[in-house]
Amino acid sequence: MARIFGIEIPNEKRIEASLPFIYGIGRQTASRILEQAGIDPDIRTGQLSEEQLVKIAQAIQSNGIAIEGDLRREFQVAMKRLTSINCYRGIRHKRGLPVRGQRTRTNARTRKGKKKTVGVKK
Repeated sequence: MARIFGIEIPNEKRIEASLPFIYGIGRQTASRILEQAGIDPDIRTGQLSEEQLVKIAQAIQSNGIAIEGDLRREFQVAMKRLTSINCYRGIRHKRGLPVRGQRTRTNARTRKGKKKTVGVKK
């Protein structure tokens, strides 16, 4: 597997499809990076030379794209800020409930987890 910034990307896929395996790079960003680096997007990742991998890494750095650890840290800091100031969004994050106004009477199982059945006492 090829490595860019310490992240392994699959060899058998096209480089345009392999770059989104890096957290923070999507399909459009990947095609922009390849265009800037002057690399054919149809080439397989395993066929890239070391020079081409370095060009891709330089294109990512020159665009100032936040990836992997830096990006995860940014999100974590933003989340911590919301929870520390006790705003509505922060409270919802703390309680593990949907943050963006979705209904919770039914559905919302992704955030709330498995159903907890509440029995009725006589």
